[in-house]
Amino acid sequence: MKYLLNKEETNRLYFRLIEPSDFNSWIDFFKDPSSFKHWIEQRQDPEIECRKWYEKQENRYATDLGGMNALVEKSTENLIGYSGLLVQYVDDKEELEVAYSLLPTYRNKGYATEAARKCRDYAFKNNGADSVISIVSITNTPSANVAVKNGMRLEKQTLYRENQVNIFRIEK
Repeated sequence: MKYLLNKEETNRLYFRLIEPSDFNSWIDFFKDPSSFKHWIEQRQDPEIECRKWYEKQENRYATDLGGMNALVEKSTENLIGYSGLLVQYVDDKEELEVAYSLLPTYRNKGYATEAARKCRDYAFKNNGADSVISIVSITNTPSANVAVKNGMRLEKQTLYRENQVNIFRIEK
């Protein structure tokens, strides 16, 4: 579990492992169409999608492929989203991705940037990664802005899971 940020903190957030009790809060992410407007993929019922998401994270945890950490706002103890380091394969190359997803209410408040910076710093300090990436849909300007604020530069465009994406990278 070398890629998980369990018990790490920023000024406004703390990171912890996902918990089954988060489900009722996180399902709102899957109910909001804006969460997927930049990603082409067939969607099922929000409850099914949320359960599949949790299963995927549990598999990542079990196989040491990183995983999303719950982001909890310190001042309210509310779950605001997830962020983490994910082992991904882009153009047949293993990469370490800084990933972030927030509930709609908490977007555009700097939380994604705060979490992404913590993930980047953690990767460089603890895992010996020479670089980290963010995979961003070419239409997702807010997420691209987070990557840039995280010190990343656009490296290339490519096809990832049938989506046109920008790959942003920062070297250690």
